[in-house]
Amino acid sequence: MTLTAQLIELIESKAIGKKDSEVASWFVLDAIANFIAGRNSEQGRILEGWYLDEPAETSRTAFWIGASMHIQEVDDLHRQSVVHPGCVVIPTVLALGMREDISGLQMLEAVVKGFEACTRIGNSVGPAHYKIWHNTATCGPFGAAYAAGTLFGLEKEQFRDALGNAGTQSSGLWEFSENGAMSKHLHAGRAGQSGLLSAELAKLGFSGSPTILEGKRGFYAACCPDADPDALLVDPEGSWQIHKTSIKPWPCCRHTHPAIDAALELSSKLDGGNIESIELGVTQATIDVCDKPTPETLYDAKFSLQHCVSVAIVDGQVGFDAFESDARQRVSKMAIKISLERNEEIEKAYPNAWGAEVKVKLTNGKKFSVRRKHAKGDPDAPLSPTEFKEKATMLFRFGGVSEPEAWVERILKLDRVSSFRDSQLIDLLDVSANGSMGKSFKI
Repeated sequence: MTLTAQLIELIESKAIGKKDSEVASWFVLDAIANFIAGRNSEQGRILEGWYLDEPAETSRTAFWIGASMHIQEVDDLHRQSVVHPGCVVIPTVLALGMREDISGLQMLEAVVKGFEACTRIGNSVGPAHYKIWHNTATCGPFGAAYAAGTLFGLEKEQFRDALGNAGTQSSGLWEFSENGAMSKHLHAGRAGQSGLLSAELAKLGFSGSPTILEGKRGFYAACCPDADPDALLVDPEGSWQIHKTSIKPWPCCRHTHPAIDAALELSSKLDGGNIESIELGVTQATIDVCDKPTPETLYDAKFSLQHCVSVAIVDGQVGFDAFESDARQRVSKMAIKISLERNEEIEKAYPNAWGAEVKVKLTNGKKFSVRRKHAKGDPDAPLSPTEFKEKATMLFRFGGVSEPEAWVERILKLDRVSSFRDSQLIDLLDVSANGSMGKSFKI
């Protein structure tokens, strides 16, 4: 039996309980809030202009929602696979929910299965893959295909075809980070669109490679020099991977978060003392992605560990305005005092634990140190329900949505919606497109 077939067997043999659906509703809330906040940005306005330029259809909508959802850098992350499953799987489910007569519970179950597919494949790609390839872009199409296939009611052979064609469309390179290009958002949108297309074609009998993962010219051979195929199917009886997915509290690269959390604690202890130097003990992946001592753009700053830690120490908070030009200029002298070092203990725990240590030395000789074993928002250090709702409310307000608290509660009751297409939640997505999506969407 091929690896793809075994993955399908694993997912289809697992039961989805009430708790699983409830957890999925929180991720849908986070995803929709991120989508709406993402529109309030330069990239979001470009994407919306592109979207509204032609009559909407399902795959175009999935692309737009997913790309917009990934802009503010505060969407979910599965830490072991380093995949952002929400911005790929959930846009696909939402787009189909607008078109098909399906219930909220069906959508939540599709989310659970879509998360499982892309994160399990992400678990198996090996660390070398992440140095060149963006895991959300390469593993995401598998999750979108599985979520869409679930809503289509595909047979196992059709799922095999869908995943085969999803895999052959896997792409997404980290080169955008060298100059702050907008391509990362394209990664999320295209991954969802490709997966949706794969499932739609599979439903019609369009075949895909059954050995797309392990074949001689397959995904692992092409993109994964140290692939770990055994990780794909490990712990089949364990909880769904959605329970192992983290929620980000700050709008910047997840690799910066444990250091931000530690720096925020230090901020209150330094009491205005003059800082001589700051040493950050982090993982090699963090250094590879976030070593940017002098970020020149807003997006660079979101991927700059030096900038993020400086803002956390100076301001005692990290919000949407923490990456703008004035903020970058204000903390630039602090940022150049920061050095990054690979901490072997923290490295050994990664990716099962995303930690960091921040050491500060003052000019008067005093030293302070704070360590985080886990990033805030991880399953081991989760946001409380109140913190979760406050985050979603903040994102809705940033996106210009009125009465955000009411929308938060409606989304959390998605499992009670008999037809998403006919529900109030469509109105929220219409607001996010200035009323245009609902009027032009083809059903």
